[in-house]
Amino acid sequence: MSGLHHVTAIAGDPIRNFGFYTRDLGLRFVKKTVNFDDPGTYHFYYGDETGRPGTILTFFPWQGVPAGRRGVGETHQTAFRVPQRSLGYWTQRFTEKGIRYEALEKRFGESVLPFTDPDGMALALVGVASAENEPAWSNGEVPAEHAIRGFHGVTLLLDDAAKTGAILTDVLGFKEIAREGSVIRFKAPGDVEGSVVDIYQAKGFLRGHQGGGSVHHIAFRAADDAEQGAMAQKLVDRHGLRPTEQRDRNYFRSIYFREPGGVLFEIATDIPGFAVDEPVATLGRDLKLPGFLEPHRKQIEGVLPNLEETAS
Repeated sequence: MSGLHHVTAIAGDPIRNFGFYTRDLGLRFVKKTVNFDDPGTYHFYYGDETGRPGTILTFFPWQGVPAGRRGVGETHQTAFRVPQRSLGYWTQRFTEKGIRYEALEKRFGESVLPFTDPDGMALALVGVASAENEPAWSNGEVPAEHAIRGFHGVTLLLDDAAKTGAILTDVLGFKEIAREGSVIRFKAPGDVEGSVVDIYQAKGFLRGHQGGGSVHHIAFRAADDAEQGAMAQKLVDRHGLRPTEQRDRNYFRSIYFREPGGVLFEIATDIPGFAVDEPVATLGRDLKLPGFLEPHRKQIEGVLPNLEETAS
């Protein structure tokens, strides 16, 4: 397996974040849980109907978090796939919803519609001719024919692409396929969700710092523990990096490492998936906690904002 598993970002107001991604963008709310390391804070997962790898955008919403600053050593933009013919629909929707967007542009022969979320996170929709044949989910707000089909990919803003590119190709299953100006495109096999990583080489730019609207980390796919272990060994043996021990995130198992350009990378297993603790039909409805936090459920629920009361 290769490609993106998920992208995790930082938001401010959880209610605003929830409304934007479920109503305005029409993503499915796949999982409502907490930050395992900060259980007084939500951890939201948005994706497609079942939360397949390559469709999941997750957030740590910290009320009052200062805004981040985009710069070198960070994810510059996160892009979703939509059918090519749906870009007109989305341009109109953004106008009607008051969502900030920029003019359509071309990148590597594809039409790209850049926009930002309420926290200033840099996003884009990429028109993909084959996307109309991919699974689509609708919550009634966005018709299935125009629905987001998961990730197209991410753009990293780095001083230098060489060492990061070596990890993408040697460890994570990508290949360099094209260059356009200062941008190098890497692609995982197959025209599937989350198969693109672009590296924008920007020597001399200010370094970014994380905050609201920043990507916290990018997760790449491993089919299972064995594949993840082999990837970890390559990081050690060939690239001199030291990934963390495996951490159980309930819906996948993860290792983390800081790639040479400064971006936090994760390798997450495809298994067991988001239906491990609730049926697909009701994904995202109830607050799900890991076993070690279950004894504290009442206390945790007491400090989290009630999405049901405020999302209408």
